Order: sequence, then structure tokens, then C-alpha cells
Amino acid sequence: MIRKTLLAAALSTATFAAAPAFAGGQVSIDIAPATQEQDDAMRLGLGMYGLFNGIKNAGIKQKGSGNSAGVAQNGSGNLGIVHQEGNGHNGTVSQNGNCNAYGLFQFGKNTNANVEQNGDCQTGATVQFGW
Repeated sequence: MIRKTLLAAALSTATFAAAPAFAGGQVSIDIAPATQEQDDAMRLGLGMYGLFNGIKNAGIKQKGSGNSAGVAQNGSGNLGIVHQEGNGHNGTVSQNGNCNAYGLFQFGKNTNANVEQNGDCQTGATVQFGW
């Protein structure tokens, strides 16, 4: 049931931005839950990722070189994650408010994302692939 909910959330809210493959670029998939059930499932998934990786409120996990990342939080009960695999990524998550959860996942090379959550109890994720 949770897999179906996450898949439905991803497909119903995904946005794609791509450059020609020969030019170098990135593809981004932004996921925002549309229902409380989808929000709960996404929070559970981000929480499990955090638990598995020893992250309580904020964490950065990098594998590669030339990456930069940051998480800034103003409020309580927030969960901010930046996960980068590959080289030359730049990513930040900024959370202003309470009870927010966001995961930024970057793969390949040379992706850029700056995510900002303002308000309370927002949930989302961005997955990027760069070449």
C-alpha cells in the first residue's frame, strides 16, 4: 500500500526539466504529496532513511568529489536531507517553520538545487540526475 501511495505521489506530482543529452545537463523530479496519506508515507520514508543513516534532524551524505551541500533550519521538528553521489553537485535545503521534511537526492554529476520550505508541516523530495 505504501509503495502504491509513493508511486502515485511521484507520478502525479513529478515535473521534468531536461537539456539535450549531448549538451550536459540534469533531469529533476520534484515530489509533493497531494493527500495526507501520501504525506504520511513520504514522511515515513524520509524518517526511515534518516534512521538508517543516523540522521535525526538534518544530515548530508556525499560520495564523490567536488560536491557542496548545506542544510539550514529555523524551527523545530524539521528533517532535512541532502544525499549526493557523483561529482560536482551543489545542493541546499532551507527550512523555516516547524515539522517540515524534505529530501534532496542528487546523482551523476553537476546537478544544482536549492530548496526552501517556509511554513509548517510541509513535505517533499527532489531527485536529480546529471550528466
